[in-house]
Order: sequence, then C-alpha cells, then structure tokens
Amino acid sequence: MRKFNIRKVLDGLTAVSSAASASSAAQQQQAGNRETEIQETLQSEHFQLCKTVRHGFPYQPSALAFDPVQKILAIGTQTGALRLFGRPGVECYCQHDSGAAVIQLQFLINEGALVSALADDTLHLWNLRQKRPAILHSLKFNRERITFCHLPFQSKWLYVGTERGNIHIVNVESFTLSGYVIMWNKAIELSSKSHPGPIVHISDNPMDEGKLLIGFESGTVVLWDLKSKKADYRYTHDEAIHSVAWHHEGKQFICSHSDGTLTIWNVKSPTKPFQTITPHGKQLKDGKKPEPCKPILKVEYKTTRAGEPFIILSGGLSYDTVGRRPCLTVMHGKSTAVLEMDYSIVDFLTLCETPYPNDFQEPYAVVVLLEKDLVLIDLAQNGYPIFENPYPLTIHESPVTCCEYFADCPVDLIPALYSVGARQKRQGYSKKEWPISGGNWGLITQSYPEIIITGHADGSIKFWDASAITLQVLYKLKTAKVFEKSRNKDDKQNTDIVDEDPYAIQIISWCPESRMLCIAGVSAHVIIYRFSKQEVTTEVIPMLEVRLLYEINDVESPDGEQVPPLPTPGTGSNPQSIVPQSHPSTSSSSSDGLRDNVPCLKVKNSPLKQSPGYQIELVIQLVWVSGEPPQQITSLAVNSAYGLVVFGNCNGIAMVDYLQKTVLLNLGTIELYGSNDPYRREPRSPRKTRQPSGAGLSDINEGTMVPEDRCKSPTSGSGSPNNSDDDQKMNNFIEKVKTKSRKFSKMVANDIDVKDNSFSRSRSSSVTSIDKETREAISALHFCETFTRKADTSLSPCLWVGTTLGTVLVIVLNLPPGGEQRLLQPVIVSPSGTILRLKGAILRMAFLDTTGSLIPPAHEPWREHNVPEDKDEKDKSKKRRPVSVSPSSSQEISENQYAVICSEKQAKVISLPSQNCIYKQNITETSFVLRGDIVSLSNSVCLACFCANGHIMTFSLPSLRPLLDVYYLPLTNMRIARTFCFTNNGQALYLVSPTEIQRLTYSQETCENLQEMLGELFTPVETPEAPNRGFFKGLFGGGAQSLDREELFGESASGKASRSLAQHIPGPGGIEGVKGAASGVVGELARARLALDERGQKLGELEEKTAAMLYSADSFSKHAHEMMLKYKDKKWYQF
Repeated sequence: MRKFNIRKVLDGLTAVSSAASASSAAQQQQAGNRETEIQETLQSEHFQLCKTVRHGFPYQPSALAFDPVQKILAIGTQTGALRLFGRPGVECYCQHDSGAAVIQLQFLINEGALVSALADDTLHLWNLRQKRPAILHSLKFNRERITFCHLPFQSKWLYVGTERGNIHIVNVESFTLSGYVIMWNKAIELSSKSHPGPIVHISDNPMDEGKLLIGFESGTVVLWDLKSKKADYRYTHDEAIHSVAWHHEGKQFICSHSDGTLTIWNVKSPTKPFQTITPHGKQLKDGKKPEPCKPILKVEYKTTRAGEPFIILSGGLSYDTVGRRPCLTVMHGKSTAVLEMDYSIVDFLTLCETPYPNDFQEPYAVVVLLEKDLVLIDLAQNGYPIFENPYPLTIHESPVTCCEYFADCPVDLIPALYSVGARQKRQGYSKKEWPISGGNWGLITQSYPEIIITGHADGSIKFWDASAITLQVLYKLKTAKVFEKSRNKDDKQNTDIVDEDPYAIQIISWCPESRMLCIAGVSAHVIIYRFSKQEVTTEVIPMLEVRLLYEINDVESPDGEQVPPLPTPGTGSNPQSIVPQSHPSTSSSSSDGLRDNVPCLKVKNSPLKQSPGYQIELVIQLVWVSGEPPQQITSLAVNSAYGLVVFGNCNGIAMVDYLQKTVLLNLGTIELYGSNDPYRREPRSPRKTRQPSGAGLSDINEGTMVPEDRCKSPTSGSGSPNNSDDDQKMNNFIEKVKTKSRKFSKMVANDIDVKDNSFSRSRSSSVTSIDKETREAISALHFCETFTRKADTSLSPCLWVGTTLGTVLVIVLNLPPGGEQRLLQPVIVSPSGTILRLKGAILRMAFLDTTGSLIPPAHEPWREHNVPEDKDEKDKSKKRRPVSVSPSSSQEISENQYAVICSEKQAKVISLPSQNCIYKQNITETSFVLRGDIVSLSNSVCLACFCANGHIMTFSLPSLRPLLDVYYLPLTNMRIARTFCFTNNGQALYLVSPTEIQRLTYSQETCENLQEMLGELFTPVETPEAPNRGFFKGLFGGGAQSLDREELFGESASGKASRSLAQHIPGPGGIEGVKGAASGVVGELARARLALDERGQKLGELEEKTAAMLYSADSFSKHAHEMMLKYKDKKWYQF
C-alpha cells in the first residue's frame, strides 16, 4: 500500500483551483495522482477568440452599389453593416462603429475603394485592397443632413447633396471639403418664393462634365454650369421627384414622380416635358390624364447599340392593385414586362458592359435588392429569367428555430447529402454565369468537412456545407409533409398547443457516422429518419403515441392503476401508459369531456412517397392526458448502435426502440428516483396546474413573471441576497432566459424578443424552492458504454439522464444479440440506482478514457437499408454492436473512465466506476451557462462554455483548469441563447440576426490562418478603353467634354471650406492606410494615362512600372500587416 503523501495532495488541489473538493483522504490522494497519469497538452496559448465570417442575407438592407470593372457588389444595412460580395465564396462583412443606417454607397470604380454615406451625416472612405476592409477617412457634417451623393467615374471629387438643398464637394483622397458650394437659392429662380426641398439627385451630363444636373424633391430640376457658377436651364414639374437618369448622349434625361409618371425632358427645352408616360396608369378616353398611381421610386435609362433603350423602374403600380406584390417594370421598345417580387424592393441597379456614362450602356442584368432577398434578372434572354443565386442567402427562408454545428465529419457525408440535394433544385434559371464575379478565393488551410444543420419554423431542416469558412446549402428536408394540413381555420384541430408554426423544429439529434437523424418539434412530436439513396413509397407511416404523466398518485388515470415507480427488468415498459398505434387515435375526450389520448398533430394515413435522402423511420407523439396538453420536449438523443431514441420533458422521460417500434420506458421524472428522491414533493393532479388555453407556448407573459424565489438556485437553499435594483433586474432577466430558453416562435425569429409571449416553459414552473417543486424537466441525455455502478468490473450500454435540478441518473440497457434476435427479443431497461448531484440544470455529459481521450457514443456505420443483401444480414449482428469502445479496457478497472458533466453553474469530472468526484470547477456564481460542449481541439479535449453574461470560457479536461475567459457579447435576445453552439477544432456559431449566421473561432491556430483563408475583394483589372470620339466629332467639337475639376474645386481656386461645416476624422486603417494612399496615387496616374491616351499618346511602359509599384506596395503592405497581426495577437491573449 502506498504511503499517504500530503504534499502531493496539496499540489493536486492547487492545480485544480480552490474550487475542487474532496470527500476523503483516499479521494484526495487519487486527485493528486491524476496529475501524473494524464498529460494535458492544451495550454492557454492554444486559445484565442475572434470572429471569422458572417453568412446569410444582410439583415434590414438599405443601400446597394456595384463596381462594373471589379465586378463586386456592396450592400449596406439599417444597422450600419456593410456586406461585400464577389464571386461565389468571396464575401466580406464590415461594420460602421456608429451603427447608423447606410443611406448610400458609391464605389471608386476599379480603385479598390468605397464611400458610404450614413444617416448620422457621416461619410466614410473604405479601403477594399485588404482582406478585412478598413476605414481610411471619415467626414462628419455638423450643420447639414446628407440626402444624396454622386461620384463621377474617374473623378476624385464627390458631390454631396443635403436636406437644405445645397451641394458640397469632397476630395475623396484627402477627405476634405472644397470651398466650392452650390447654394439652393442660387440654383433655383430668384422669383421662386418657396424652398425647393432636399436634393434627391445629382449627376453630370455624360457628354459634358462641366454641367451638373440637380434634382430637388419638390419637382424642380436645374442644369448647373460648374465653370460659370450659374444655372443654364431650370425644369419645373408639379409632381415631386424621386429619381433622375440620363440618356448616354446627354441630350435627354428622364424623371420619376410621386404620381406614378415618368417625364422625359430634352435638355434644351425646359418649358415642358418632351414626353410623359404613366407605365401602369389606365388610359382614359377623351384624352384625359390617366388616373394617378403609386410613386415610381427609381428609374434607370439604359441604351443599346442594336435596338431600343431599356427603361427600368420600381413602383408606379395603380392604387386599385390592393394586395399585389411589389414589382419591377422593364420597358423595352413597345414591350413592357412586369416582374413580381416576393418582398418589397429596397433598391435596384442595372449592370452594363461599360463603366463610361457617355457610351452605349448595353445592359445585361438587373440586381434587385429586396427586403429579404437578392435577385438578379437576365435582360439578354427572352422572358427575363433570374440567375440561380450561388450565395447562401436563404438561411431565413423560414425563421431559424435551432442550430447544430458538426466539424470533422466523415468525409463521405457532404458528397452523399449533395447528391440527394441536387435533385431538389428548381429549373428555369438563366443559363449564363453569375455576373458578380470579382475577387479571389483565399487559401484552404482547413481540410476537414464541416456541416451546419438549421431547424426552421415551418418544420424544414437544412444541411449546409460549412467547410473552410464558406457556406453552401446541401439538402433540405421537410418534416411537415408527414402530417395532415388543415384546409382552413375552422377545420383546425382543437388539439393544437401552438397558434402558429405547429411543425417548428425544437431539437435536432444527429449521428454523422450512421446518418440517423432525430428531431423534436414544438407540438410534442419526435420523428426518426434514416438516410437512403433509394426512393421508396411508405404505405403506412409507422407511429407511436406516448402518454407521459408526471404525478405520483395519479387518481384520475383512466385505467385506475398506479404507474409502478420503475419498470421491473423483463417487462421493459408499462403497457397501460402507452398507446402504440399505426394510425392516429380517434378518442378525443375522456368520460368527463376532457381531451384525452389525442396527439396535437394528425399523421397522414395515405401512402407517402419518400425521395432519396432522409426517410421516415418512426413518428412518436405525446398525447393529451385528461385535458392537460402534452408538454414540449426539452431533451432528445438517438443511438444507432442500440436502435433506441429517448426524449424527455418536464413531465418525465420516454425511451423507444425504433427497430421494434415499441415504447421501452415511460416514467415521470420523480419515478426515475425510486426511493432515492432527495426532494420533498407534494403530489399534484394535472387538473390543479392546468395551463391557460394556448398552453405549451404562451404561458409565460412579460407581465406575469416569476416570484422572487425563482431566482434562487434549487440547490443553494436561500440564494444570495440581492439588494440593488440593478441586481434584481438582472436576476429577473436571467430568470426569463432560463425559463424561456430552448423554446421559440416565429416572433422571436423575427426579433420581437422582449415583448413576445410565445415562449413555452423550459422548466415549466421550475426553479421554485425545493419544497414547492413539482416538476423537474429532463435537460440532458447521453447514451454510452460505461460502468453503471460502483462495483462494476465491465462496461455496459447505458443511458445517463440529467435534470433541471442538477441530478444525474443512470439507466442500464440490456440489449439482445444482433441480427434477427435484435428484432425479436425485447430490450430490457432497468435503473442502476446511481445518482450524482451538481448545482444547476445539467447541460452536457461526455466520457473520457484513461488517456483523457473522448469516447464517442457507440454507433453503427451507415448502410443502404432499402437494398437488403444476404451479406449485410450476416454482418448485421457485428454492426449492431457498438463500434466505439474505450481503448483503455485492458488497464486497471478502478481507473477506467471519467464522466465529464457540465451544468448551468459548475462542471465535475467523476472517476468511474468508483464515482469519486476528482475535479470540480464552479464556472459562474452570478450568471449561468447557456451552452456547454465537450469538444476536441489540437488532438486533445476541452470543455467550452458560453455564459449568459457574455463570457466564453474553456477548461482543460480532465483537470478543468481555466484556459480561456473572454467577454464576447452580452445575451441581448433569445435568438443567441437558442442557437449558440461549439464544435470541434475551435469552431462555434450563433444566429446574429434573424437572417445571418456569425461564425467564430476560439483556436489560436485558426486565428493565425484566418488572414490566408479570407478571400481578396480587389484584383488588379485593366480599366476598359474610353469610347472613341470619332473623326467628325473631334473636328466639330462634338463628343464628351472634359473638365479640369482640380482647377475649379481645388483650394487655390475655391478657397477653404468653413471649418464648422464638417469635421475630418482619420480612419482606423492603420498600416493599411499606406496601401490606400499608394492606390490613390496609382488612381491619379491611371487617370493621367487615360487623358494622354485621348491625345493619341501611349504610356505602356509607365503603366507597367505603375503596376509593378502597386504590386510591390501591395505585397509589402501584406507582409507588414501579417507581422503586425502576429505581434498584436501575441500580446492580446496574455492579458
């Protein structure tokens, strides 16, 4: 026997932190020895937190811009976000710090820069010549509000129109104001007594840069001569103007008005419009004016060499088209096409072959930015088909209700899902390549497959390929098609427990190796799916109905018999409490008129054709019990090796053998304890705790919050005193999150987080003080092969059950042999008597072997079950046995395994079979853990936690040493709580808005490689040649007139602008600013080269040198930036 060594004990306890507790000297000695046995390789320097990429449709879009040479699209949003899109796979997300709405975007075409105008009257210059764009300059207007901006092609002078009707001019290279100002009272006629309104349009004449067309909201348009500083022509119209567009020859322009009309004006005839068109107005007889229509919000006028010009407009529909969808109208010659959109139009742009405004435009596509979608229309094909969108912008097609993330999946999974998903694609798209094709992909430094699964409010599930920081939809599964849909509201069953979205997905349990999928829905239903590449028709959908009770003395049970506390080994289940059926039950009420034995949804009784992909194995529904609706499912697990699925809610737990289609276990949570129940509970009939109507989802209203004793931990007795109001408010908010977490509704998905009353109870009336506790929900389930009792000498299949009161119970599974016997003999389920306790609801459980490696749950490899073969039948017995066994089974029994259990408050590592707690870590005292995952990283394992107070933490295993603790983001809404998840290799994600997924990493290695993995937006592209003026135009002074803007707007000519008008703010571009400045110089050189070209001189040699200089500056800047990142990062994680 080894001598007791107190120093070793102290060393061990110090390493574990003071939180680790030991119950006996022997346990302490074991804790000390543990240090030497398992070498933990993970250190704090392996961890660093950073955002990687954002996927999905930009939430609440407000502005749109396109660079026709670089072929990059920019979208601004109402929250100050900026999303840039190049070729499929090249995307970028930036954010304005102020969070003000983006009102307009302007590219410096082919310069690798972008100007954004914000609702807080700031202008920002973004440098796009770096992988993570940064602001080089900002300009804050103090006295005037910005309404419209215009930057002519190849000019460095930006025209800024304001609400007061004035125009200021900004030098985009220095981001300073010119002294040249066009005042509204100089622009309009002196005889006019009224203010013309804000500037709604500015553009220069395509053929004469010295003439500026200014549109005022009231209906006045002015052609301003920049050199003589006076108005050449003024065009007045009765109706308010929304937009203006030039014909490329500069002799005509078109205006769109608030009465649904278009007016075409000849430049030199200001008295009246050359033509007035009402595209959607009903033409009345007797030559009367057509009826007014809705405003035409935007118009574009694009010419073609070979045919008629295109006039493209949004809005303008007649007022009698109530309920009609928003439309884009394309007028080409005598034909008018009205293209209906699914959502309202935010903005649109016509993509043209040339960036020069004075050439034939040759439009080939229209980009339409909708409220919740991005559509590209092909103008070159008959019928104007749309392009197939290659970006992952359909995350929100139906609101996301839950998310799961799997890194390092089997390599054959993505091709398998892609092949079945490819058959689901719609037809009728344009045959052309996607026209937004700018940028270059980054280097792929991560080679492992990653899959994201999203569950949605309409019952659909989407599988996404998320490998190497990209996202692509693979396959979509519609779970609702197994149920009958009610034709109208009157026909609707009264058994619904939710008003809308009865098929919404709540929990997803997926085994990537066996490809078994199990989902739990909001109507207390569970569906098990198998993956198959064959199409099948299911004649009768297999289904089970489960009657899950929760009271101890069920006096009102229809059968009159008390449910035994635990099933005796041999029987497997309690037949009186289940209703296995192949068709939905018809009995809808018990003898006293209450709903009884009815499920919430009706399963189809007609044959169901199932396409290749996921096919239904079994539908399980919880039924109403004596007028009490079934409670929503809070936990779910499936195991392909055992052929079992288990789920629980606040009433109890049910286990189903999906191979034999039988219920094996159906118990109230209290009955799981048997005689070992540590709580004193009052038995209660369901009738006394009836939920209000609309039960499962709407019983927690904002006004009826929980009494104060809810804020106490169920295991801490009195709870910590909270005196200040702030503490009380925080506790109330945290309690709401606890009570509502893991529940959802469309309202939440649409961001109505604070006032919604559609969350269901996650703990039902849980977390009251112990003596009042009647319901304890099942919060975690884990199948494994481990030691179930202290005296065990061998591993056996079992189920570990965690509850919201912090209890872990172990249920032993006695499985029949494989092959045919597995389908004939019953699975025997029995309690082990093992009970473990933690503080707070149990979130996650996992098992480590003697070397500290993660033991995955047993699984069978996937095989095609729709094609039975003799060989497969023979192998079945082998395959049914678990394939994941701990490598340490030959070692000492007493040291065989470690259970890792994470709760809302703490984590424990328990040695098995001795069941001694060898390590303990109190994760948080004042907050609670929302998500905890045991993940692998750098050939080791750690526990990753996200707390409601916004902290992301990681702990080593098995010693639970803190490795990372970073304040990331506060829990501002339920969406984050519901969708946050960690996975292997340092990856994590959450739904940052109803339409976008934010991915992040907590791995130092990924942070270092991120720069290489990100795509490049800017690529050196030759600017197309300017249109040829032609001999006669040159001779007689026709063609485009150039303007020396420097001479007009420079400080020497116009003087300095008023200092109080706008304030210059240097951007945080840092080292990257050097590159921006270099690009500005190159831009000037490029413009000089074009001017010389027009005079017939070639500067090919200088151009090559210029390109070489840019490349040199670019590569130098890239290396400098990488050096800076490297050293900056080194300092950051050491704090």
